[in-house]
Amino acid sequence: MQTVAVGWQVYEITRDPLDLGLIGLSQFLPFVVLVLPAGHVADRHNRQKLLAACYALEMVCALLLLAFTLSGLAVAWPVFAVMVLFGVARAFSMPAGQALLPNVVPPALFSRAVAVNSTTWQLSTIIGPAIGGVVYLFGAEVVYASVAALLAASTILMAGVKAPRPVRTEEAVSLDSLLEGLRFVYRRKVVFGAISLDLFAVFFGGATALLPAYASDILQVGPDGLGLMRAAPGVGAALVAVALAWRPITRRVGPAMLWGVAAFGVATVVFGLSTNFLLTLAALAVLGAADMVSVYIRHMLVQLETPDAIRGRVSAVSAVFIGASNELGDFESGVTASWWGLRPAVVVGGVASIAIAAGWARAFPSLRKMDRFPEPAGGP
Repeated sequence: MQTVAVGWQVYEITRDPLDLGLIGLSQFLPFVVLVLPAGHVADRHNRQKLLAACYALEMVCALLLLAFTLSGLAVAWPVFAVMVLFGVARAFSMPAGQALLPNVVPPALFSRAVAVNSTTWQLSTIIGPAIGGVVYLFGAEVVYASVAALLAASTILMAGVKAPRPVRTEEAVSLDSLLEGLRFVYRRKVVFGAISLDLFAVFFGGATALLPAYASDILQVGPDGLGLMRAAPGVGAALVAVALAWRPITRRVGPAMLWGVAAFGVATVVFGLSTNFLLTLAALAVLGAADMVSVYIRHMLVQLETPDAIRGRVSAVSAVFIGASNELGDFESGVTASWWGLRPAVVVGGVASIAIAAGWARAFPSLRKMDRFPEPAGGP
């Protein structure tokens, strides 16, 4: 809901697609600086309490956006400042959240738990943008007030979760210990190939930052139409996540990920060329479905390969790749759209994603040939 409101509000103020990219950049910069230390924090402290604190900080961000809107927001920089604070919260919440799931789920059910967890997330990405677009018709302040209330509820719910505290070690906090997750990922070539594939494919192929401009200038639909466009990738992803919860991928894991990224690129090209609202929604749904396959396999690989003692730090490395592909990819989309125009920027990005899938199949033969997921590395 907040993403829809922020994107539409900023574009209404500036009418500049570059500013849509700056929304992503303002979240990414604090995220990339803090996420590795945040992974270390997740390995040494209670992950459940850390998540509750992050949700509380995100609630503060929503309240600030509400205050700025009520005061008559006429420039975009206060929104960017709040997005920096939001990026700080995400830097700590992503590694803690990813590392927490294996602590509360039996190993035998982990693959299905990943799919169920992804399903609930994708359902929120379906319902949230659609509701956000409709509620925005009553004013951005109504959206931000609703977001603040929901984040308050999230904080309370997370505070009630019971999870084991990570086993404390005598390892001192140092640059060497902070980089342990990065070294671990680099040594596991399959994991490194999977998360770097996702990084570059979404970095070049991600076009969701440009949806407000597409909705306004090309398809000429209002914020309610933008809400449906934001929700469409979630619809496709949720359908795939439900299917994976019922029947997880167990064979030809590597090829499934590579083909999923290629399909993501094709759907991005179709979206970039479309001038029909229904075709656009269909392309975005396929895009989300293909991305869900990649997300599922990457998350399974990272968690199954990683011992619990460094799971937070390894999850932080994965989060850096995800954050770079999303927020920094949003900035890349805004820059290229301001240079070349909306459609060429999206189409070129989709073609680049297809080329990256082909290149990674050649560069990482272990990923291309991987048939099954590894056995769990151990830990609670």
